[in-house]
Amino acid sequence: MLPDKDGPAVGGGQSSPEVEDPSVSLFREYLRLRTVHPDPDYDAALRFLDRIAEELGLPMKKIEVCPGRVVSIMTWQGTDPTLKSILLNSHTDVVPVYQEHWKYDAFSAFKDAEGNIYARGSQDMKCVTIQYIQAVRRLKAEGRKLMRTVHLMFVPDEEVGGHKGMETFVKHPEFQKLNIGFALDEGLANPGEAFTVFYGERNPWWITIHCPGSPGHGSRFVENTAAEKLRQVINSFLDFREKEKHRLNTSECFTLGDVTTVNMTMVKGGVAYNVIPAEMDVSFDLRIPPTVNLQEFERQIKDWCKEAGEDVTYEFAQKHMNQNVTSTEENDPWWIAFSSACKAMNLTLEKEIFPAATDSRFIRAVGIPAIGFSPMNRTPILLHDHNEYLNEQVFLKGISVFERLISALASVPASPDEA
Repeated sequence: MLPDKDGPAVGGGQSSPEVEDPSVSLFREYLRLRTVHPDPDYDAALRFLDRIAEELGLPMKKIEVCPGRVVSIMTWQGTDPTLKSILLNSHTDVVPVYQEHWKYDAFSAFKDAEGNIYARGSQDMKCVTIQYIQAVRRLKAEGRKLMRTVHLMFVPDEEVGGHKGMETFVKHPEFQKLNIGFALDEGLANPGEAFTVFYGERNPWWITIHCPGSPGHGSRFVENTAAEKLRQVINSFLDFREKEKHRLNTSECFTLGDVTTVNMTMVKGGVAYNVIPAEMDVSFDLRIPPTVNLQEFERQIKDWCKEAGEDVTYEFAQKHMNQNVTSTEENDPWWIAFSSACKAMNLTLEKEIFPAATDSRFIRAVGIPAIGFSPMNRTPILLHDHNEYLNEQVFLKGISVFERLISALASVPASPDEA
């Protein structure tokens, strides 16, 4: 008889009589912690990580960067602690779920007969957290000593913008003390055979355009209305959207991260059917690649507003300006270590600009090179989606990948400025 699919609290849910790999059991245990917005159970995650640190024999430091928002760091000291360290970053929070659209409970970590583990966070990014931990566990069990210090960092609130997490922490003295030389953070799944590697991100701009106009009765042809200006603004933004979509669809070498996406997300205005409003607003979510001149792009927005009317104004709810990208040049020591380790494992890499936003942007903004990498190939991209899942074999292979990568990065020879 097969064991019960949902099994006991940790190891249960095998789809065959074989004993489940302990790494998979640990992953499923972590997935069951409800670190979900709007009210993530961060205390449960901290207790879980405390236990892991104890098992690994690593010191754990906790820094409360904002009230109720704790960054925890496990440190594996290298044989030369004066050298710059390696950061393995992951966030503990996950996005909300619409349970009615899920096949299984999104926090049960149900495993089906194919070994697919269904849970919120299975791809984004609890898999990577456990892969880091298990890779370090294996390296330590083999008696390995690494030259550079390795920090495993677990941060809150990435899914709500990182303001009370990484964005604040990179300015903290405790962050500076870590003396980081290179960071790994989350990437995305790849449905094909290759693995995607992210070396930069698009800048999110959230903008609202205010269109004032002449009010009046709904029965008249009033001149200079807010709606006419609004239409002109919407047309300018959406015409540009079409052009960018065309660029993406007609270029062989472009990915989503190489073009600017424009999406109209909110419209406001009006009080009654028969009253012409004195003001109307429209909001857009723009994601701009690092290749775009941001000053020129803002001038373009100014021109679109001016064309709609002299009194049309705009304001930003969010405006990121950092365009740092991480070197993937063949002479960069960190990239040499990363790509050579992947080559030795016969992994094909596809280099891309990340289409959305991760905590990597805050790390790059303080001048630290960072690569976004979640070793999940042959896997549909399901982050933030219903029925997010990861296959246990893909998950287990990722541990071996990180074992090689951590070892290679922590062995990068001292650079002239470190000597």
